[in-house]
Amino acid sequence: MNIQTNISLKNYNTFGIDVLAKRFISINSVYELQQLLKVEKDIFLISGGSNMLLTKDIEKLVVHINIKGISIDKEDNNNVYITVNAGEDWHEFVLFCVENNFGGLENLSLIPGNVGTCPIQNIGAYGVEVKDTITKVEALHIDTQKLVTFSNTDCNFGYRNSIFKNEVKGKYIITAVGFKLTKQHHVLNTSYGAIETELASKNILKPTLKDISNAVIAIRKSKLPDPNEIGNSGSFFKNPVITKNEFLVLQEAYQEIPYYTVSENEIKIPAGWLIEKAGFKGKRFGDYGVHEKQALVLVNYGNATGVEIYMLAKKIQKKILTQFKIALEIEVNIIE
Repeated sequence: MNIQTNISLKNYNTFGIDVLAKRFISINSVYELQQLLKVEKDIFLISGGSNMLLTKDIEKLVVHINIKGISIDKEDNNNVYITVNAGEDWHEFVLFCVENNFGGLENLSLIPGNVGTCPIQNIGAYGVEVKDTITKVEALHIDTQKLVTFSNTDCNFGYRNSIFKNEVKGKYIITAVGFKLTKQHHVLNTSYGAIETELASKNILKPTLKDISNAVIAIRKSKLPDPNEIGNSGSFFKNPVITKNEFLVLQEAYQEIPYYTVSENEIKIPAGWLIEKAGFKGKRFGDYGVHEKQALVLVNYGNATGVEIYMLAKKIQKKILTQFKIALEIEVNIIE
């Protein structure tokens, strides 16, 4: 096993935070991972590095999950069942599906990160959540090195949530994810966000999977910074869900407040709107700040530390709580 020492993790996290891994290894197969776990239990996992904020050097052995491969397990006239290994790039996999006319993931185009992390926070965008297509999650038990398969129900999926963030956190390493996608009669979701507007601007009346994917990519590029150009982790905060009564009180003070109905008594408020209304949109503090086009995104303009960005996040949380009486929850994993 090739364990390296004092490796910079700057290129292994989308925030581009320059901290050191005192020991580092890249894993390319389940077998390699099983052998490693026989001798190393105290580890720090990193995959696409898209949903974390590193605030200090990592003393534990950093294990980079780089297991590749996509396989079609079975298919019929209507559906295809695919198993995708954890190290595959998420967006590249979505493009693979679109090119092959496999429907269900097109709205999740251009989300940074790898496939193995998608079930952990049940990634979602433009009216679609990944839980709606996941059939299974294969994971290795760290203590026993046994491969376990979690069904969709086993995963306890919720809004940006799953069993992997709660009950079994730190006990398993996801090695592959299974998906059920459509081959025909696709259920297209174009009503959320600006997708319809984007399609209309291109005079597309009967969109294909590729049309929707391209629309999502265009919208995301217009709003969100490319992590290869400006360090970021996409949405830093969750969109808060409040009670209907709480919403009505807010609506009296802010008649223009945007919202989405979750249930009879639950309303979702865009966190980006709250942050913008609180005056943080486009604010820059030295080498870090809030993105000028999307207030939900905190950015590293070059050499910011993770601590600086985390302190900014806490400052935003405090202001939102004071101004709107809403507790804003951080979506990104803070590594302290």
